[in-house]
Amino acid sequence: MLRLTLQGMRARWVSFTGSFVALALGVGLIAATGLALAATFEAPHRGPERFAAAPVVVKAADTLRVSTPIGERTRRLADPRAVPDGLAAELARLGRTVEDRTFPVSFADASFGDGADGAGAVGHPWSVAAATPYRLMEGRAPEAPGEIVVAAAPGGGVEIGDRVGVVTPAGAGSRTVVGTVGTTDFETAVFFTDAEAAQLSPRIDALVVHADAAAVRKAVRATAGDGPAGTGGIEVLTGDDRRRADPDPDRDSEALVSVNALLGTAAAITCFVSVFVVASTFAFAVAQRRREFGLLRTAGATPRQIRRTVFAEAVLVAVPASAFGCLLGAFGAPPLAAWMVDSEIAPSWFAIGDQTWPLHVAFWTGLCVATAGVLTSSWRAGRIKPTEALREAAIDNRAMPPSRWLLGGLVLLAGLGLLVWSLATDPGEALKRKTYITRPMLLIVGVALYAPVLVPPLVRLVTWLPARLPGATGLLARENAAGGVRRTAAVAAPVLITVALAASLLGTTATISEAKAGEAAEQTTADYVVAAPGEEGALPDPFVARARSIPGTDVSASRSTAVTVLEEGVALVSSEARAVDPADLAAVSRLPVTSGRLADLDDGGIVVNEEWETRTVGQRVRVWLGDGREVTLRIVAVLRTGTGGNGAYVTPRNAPGATVDRVDVKLRDGADAGAVDAALREAGRATETNVLTKDEWMARSHPRSSENTRLGLLLILGIALLYTGIALANTLVMATSDRVGDLAVLRLTGATKPQVLRLVAAEALVVVAVGSLLGAAVAGLNLLGLRGALALLSVRSPLVVPWGSLGAMVAASAVLAVVAAVVPALTALRTRPVELAGTRE
Repeated sequence: MLRLTLQGMRARWVSFTGSFVALALGVGLIAATGLALAATFEAPHRGPERFAAAPVVVKAADTLRVSTPIGERTRRLADPRAVPDGLAAELARLGRTVEDRTFPVSFADASFGDGADGAGAVGHPWSVAAATPYRLMEGRAPEAPGEIVVAAAPGGGVEIGDRVGVVTPAGAGSRTVVGTVGTTDFETAVFFTDAEAAQLSPRIDALVVHADAAAVRKAVRATAGDGPAGTGGIEVLTGDDRRRADPDPDRDSEALVSVNALLGTAAAITCFVSVFVVASTFAFAVAQRRREFGLLRTAGATPRQIRRTVFAEAVLVAVPASAFGCLLGAFGAPPLAAWMVDSEIAPSWFAIGDQTWPLHVAFWTGLCVATAGVLTSSWRAGRIKPTEALREAAIDNRAMPPSRWLLGGLVLLAGLGLLVWSLATDPGEALKRKTYITRPMLLIVGVALYAPVLVPPLVRLVTWLPARLPGATGLLARENAAGGVRRTAAVAAPVLITVALAASLLGTTATISEAKAGEAAEQTTADYVVAAPGEEGALPDPFVARARSIPGTDVSASRSTAVTVLEEGVALVSSEARAVDPADLAAVSRLPVTSGRLADLDDGGIVVNEEWETRTVGQRVRVWLGDGREVTLRIVAVLRTGTGGNGAYVTPRNAPGATVDRVDVKLRDGADAGAVDAALREAGRATETNVLTKDEWMARSHPRSSENTRLGLLLILGIALLYTGIALANTLVMATSDRVGDLAVLRLTGATKPQVLRLVAAEALVVVAVGSLLGAAVAGLNLLGLRGALALLSVRSPLVVPWGSLGAMVAASAVLAVVAAVVPALTALRTRPVELAGTRE
C-alpha cells in the first residue's frame, strides 16, 4: 500500500505540490505570528532609571489598593498627591534632602533640539539631577531665573547661549540655554533653577533623602501614618523599589498591551485563514481524484484501503510541509518584529525571544488540519461504488450530504445568533474588536460549507449576460464553473476570505471611527476647542485667565481625571472623568443625558453613564477619586453609553491634583465673531497655545483613521491577504493542471489556442466574481449588524464601506487568478492535443 501511495503521489505531483505549498505557508504564518505573540508576554526587567543615584526616595503612592473578598485589587491613580510640606521638613532633620518637582514644558519652536518637540517634555529643579542619570555634557548648571539646561543628543542643533521660547504652566517666555545633558528614553527633561521650579510648580512630587532608610520610614509613619489601603499614603522606596518613582514604571508592560492585542488578533485571523485554506486545499486535492478512487474500487480496493491511502498521503505531505513551515516562521518572525519597531507599532526594544512552543503549536496544527481536511473527503471516497464512481467523476452534480447541511447550518446559526444576542443584550459589544472579528469567521465558514448549494445559482447570475453574447466562451465558462462545483468552491474560497475580512475589518473600523467623530461633534457646541498637547499636558494659567475674560463668550475650562468603583464587590473598575463647572459645561456642550440633570452636579454629586453597575439618579455610589481619596457621591445624571466615549463628570473640588487641559469657547448670540477670534488667537500667541476651531479640533482629535490603526490593520490584513492571494494562485494552478485533458479535447474540436486561453481566463474571472459575491454577503451581514448596534445605542452614523480598497483587492484577485489559470494552460497547450487527450479523466 505504501508503494502504491508513493506512486500515486509521483503521478499527481502538481496537486501534492500545491497542498505542500499551502500547508507550509500556513504553518509558517502561524509560527511567525505565534513567535511574535510569545515575545509580548513578558516585558524586559529594568532597574531604577529616574532616581538611579538616589539612596532613598519618598513619594506619595500612585497606586490605589483596595481589599476585596478575593484579594487585593490595584489601579493606577490619575492624580497622585504631593508629598506634604510638613513631612518634607521633618525628613530634612534626618539628612540632606532634595525636592523634586515635575511639571509640563513645551517649546515654542517645535524643531528645537533633538527630541524636544514639546510633547512629553517635563521640567525639574536642577538640584535633583545629581540623583538621576543626567550629567552635564556642555555648559554649566542654571544659576539665575531664565536659565535652563536641556536634554539633547550630540549634534542635535542645541547651542549654548540659544534663546528659546518655553511654555510652562505659568505661561510662555524666553529662556537661555546654559547647558545640555544626555537624553533618556523615559522623558525629555528641562532643568530650571530650584527657585524658579518651585515657583512654577509649588507641589513636591518626590523627595530624595540622604539618610538611613529605617529612620526615614519611622519618620514617615510618625508624621503621615500608615493609613488604610487605598488612601494614597506615602511610600519610602529603596533598591529596585525606586523603579516605582520613574515617570512611567509600567511603560514597558503597557507598551506590550497594545502589541499583544494586535498580534493576538493577527494570530487569530492568520490561524483561521490558514486552517480554512489548508483544509479547503486538501479537500479539493482529494476530490480531484474521485475517478482514480473509483478505478481502485473497481480493481478490488476496499473502502478501508482507500481511506488509509488518503490518510497516508496526507501525513506524507503534512509532516515535511509543517516542518518546512516552522522553518519559514522562525526566519520570518524577526523581520516581522523589526517592521513593527520601524513602524512604531512596537517599542524600540521589542524582539523575538527564545520561545519554541509556538513552533510546536504550528507544527501540530498543520498536521491536524491536513488530516482533518481529508477526513470527510476520504470517508466519502471510501464509500464510492465502482459503478457510481465512473459515472460521477466527470461532473459534480450530487446533492450535498446531510452532515454538511447540518454543520453549515449550525455554524451560520452560531454567527447570526451571536449577532442577535449582542443586539438584544449589549449592543455596545458589537463595537468591540473581539466581536467584529469573530463573527465574520463564523459566517465565512458557514457560507463556505454551503458552497455546493450557492455556487451554481451564483455562477448563472454572474454569467447571465456573458452567456447570451455571441460566441461560446460565456456559455462554456458558465457550464464549466457550474459543473465543477468543488473546483469553483475551492478557488473561490480565498477570494471569499479576502473580500469578507477586508470589508468587515476596514468597514467596521471606519464606521466606528465615523460614529465616534459624529458623536463628539454632536456633543460639542463650542466654536473653539483648545486642548493641551500630549496625554498629561496642561494649558498655561495665563491663557485660561485671558480666555475667560473675552467678552461675548461662554468658556468651560475642564480637567482630565479618573474615578474608580468596586463593582460586584470584587472588580475594581476605573473610568475616565472630567472635572467641570456644571454651568460652564452646559453652555458649551450637549451631552446625551438619559435621566437626571447636569445642572444638579455639585461637590457631592457625579454624572455617570449607563455602563456603571449603579446608575440610578439619586443613588449614592462609593468611588475613589484620582488622588486615591474614597468618597461617596450622589448620582445626579446618567449619560447614554454611545460608542463608549461618554465618561463620568465631577466638580474640580473632586479632582484637586488635575490641571486644566481643555478650554471650550462658545460665542454668545450677538457677539462679534471677528473680535472674539482675534482676542482668542492673541491670547494663544502670547502664551504659545494652539487655538483651534471646532472643525480643526475634530480633524485632529477624531481622525477618520489614525496611523496606528492603519498600520495595525495593514499588519493583520496584509498577512492574511498575502497568504490568501498565494493560496488562490496555488489552487488555480492545481485546478488548471487537472484539466489538461479537457483543454486538449477543446483543441481537437477546433478551438484555437487564443480561444482556449480566453475560456480559461473567463472561468477564472467567473470564480473570482462568485467568491466576491459570497464575501460581500458575509461583510454585508456583519456591517448591517454593526449598523443595528449603533442605532440601538442612539448613535446616528452612516455605514462606511471601503469601496476603493475592496475594488483594488477584487481587481488584484482577478489579475492573479487569470495569470494563475492562463500560465499552466499555456504550458499545457504547447503539447500536441492528440498526446494530451488521453490524460482527460
